[in-house]
Amino acid sequence: MSSHVPLQGSQRKHPAGSKAAGHPAPDEIIQLTLILRRRSAAPEPDSIGRHFSHEKLADLHGADPVDIQAVKAYAAKHHFSIVSVNRAARCVSLSGPLSRLAEAFRADVALRRIGDKVFRTRQGFLHVPVSLGGRVIAILGFDQRPAAATYHTFRPRASQSTSYTPPQVAKMYSFPTNTGADQTIALIELGGGFDSSDLQSYWQKLGLNKVSVTAVPVDGAGNTPTGDPNGPDGEVVLDIEVAGGVAPEANVAVYFAPNTDQGFLNGINAAIHDTVRKPSVISISWGSAESEWTPQAMNAFNAAFHDAALLGISVCVAAGDNGSSDGESDGGVHVDFPASSPWVLACGGTKLLGSNGKIKSETVWNDGGDGGATGGGVSSHFSKPKYQANINVPKPTGTVNSDGRGVPDVAGVADPDTGFDILVDGQEGVVGGTSAVAPLWAGLIALLNQQLGRNLGWFHPALYGTIAQNKALHDITSGNNGAYKAAKGWDPCTGLGSPNGQAMLTLLK
Repeated sequence: MSSHVPLQGSQRKHPAGSKAAGHPAPDEIIQLTLILRRRSAAPEPDSIGRHFSHEKLADLHGADPVDIQAVKAYAAKHHFSIVSVNRAARCVSLSGPLSRLAEAFRADVALRRIGDKVFRTRQGFLHVPVSLGGRVIAILGFDQRPAAATYHTFRPRASQSTSYTPPQVAKMYSFPTNTGADQTIALIELGGGFDSSDLQSYWQKLGLNKVSVTAVPVDGAGNTPTGDPNGPDGEVVLDIEVAGGVAPEANVAVYFAPNTDQGFLNGINAAIHDTVRKPSVISISWGSAESEWTPQAMNAFNAAFHDAALLGISVCVAAGDNGSSDGESDGGVHVDFPASSPWVLACGGTKLLGSNGKIKSETVWNDGGDGGATGGGVSSHFSKPKYQANINVPKPTGTVNSDGRGVPDVAGVADPDTGFDILVDGQEGVVGGTSAVAPLWAGLIALLNQQLGRNLGWFHPALYGTIAQNKALHDITSGNNGAYKAAKGWDPCTGLGSPNGQAMLTLLK
């Protein structure tokens, strides 16, 4: 009888187009994140306003103490170190020499060159000892390839004719006029950083008091601006300036994590389980096509987003900027993850023309060619959720699912031709992309939370029910993102549409 069993969903290939670059140092000390099963199945949140505490979540649906003890016993037997245990997030962090951890979990690791950089990646299945079989549902940390890309386009201010400040966009979308006080908006960032003096200048230009912005380091990452607005700095600052520009008295907490599947998940969990800052909404503008992820990673992220829903934390995620192909070159249709998780608010993009606080026209964002287009389509991994039962979602392709989760849920201005004025790395510019839509919706949710006196949390049943039926969204019926066309009601380009904040507030009250 074998001492190990395959870890379902862990199979990987080395990155396409990468080249062999030798072997990693066997004595390198690395950390792995082991994700454990829930001690009992988690329910669907029953209604807006009834949410778990972190303690109740840990007790009912966190890791079973018996499973944690099994991991600790295995680690002690093989002289691995336990770095941390998070029962609520069901995560155990193990540390030890790469060669011995690779042997313990049968990991086939190598160094691979991607472009001008070398990463440690792996191929094949991972295997877990029989004593941990069924207890451990994912292992992240062997593979260091970049997990996600940002979705933003920076253009110098001088080359642009139409652009808006965040308050101008908020006015066109009829956001409530409160400030988001006593709310915390969490931003997940996988690189780059911000310069506080840029932010100070930006808030002054908008006539806002200084917005509270805090950098939160995760796994050794931190606020490290590159000086290039076209790089990750543009993403970080866009998120801060859009969210803070529409909810100026909210606290903005920026969680900086490494750009690996392990770092990304650890950053998300750091925000979800932060009992000091207590985010009520999380914005994520990073992702990649579902086909680039392992099923074990997608399932681990999805469980974390389910935790957020149970805790009353909303999660807004950009749907991607590469149209219905999501940047894949196989000629097929793809959707972006983590936007395809059924527990997140997937945010698609529009082209918005308006003046004097009024919308003149709004269509699907599609600049054609290399200009970018909103992501959207149907998940090949996640089944169609109950809240989408009454909408027409296309059939997924290349999957065992007979139906799939439709993406996106909602939309907002994303076309760089009608984008946001921002200040990054000392340069004024205009930025677009669905990257701008996630923090825009996060800012709106912070405003709604303050007005309601409670967290909206996961409000998809209300979104697809009362809110959509009462036309509290601007239905986008013109345009396409490649394979899919806009239509009356929900469509795989802009979802249910862009927000009418005041109308949403009235219905939610």
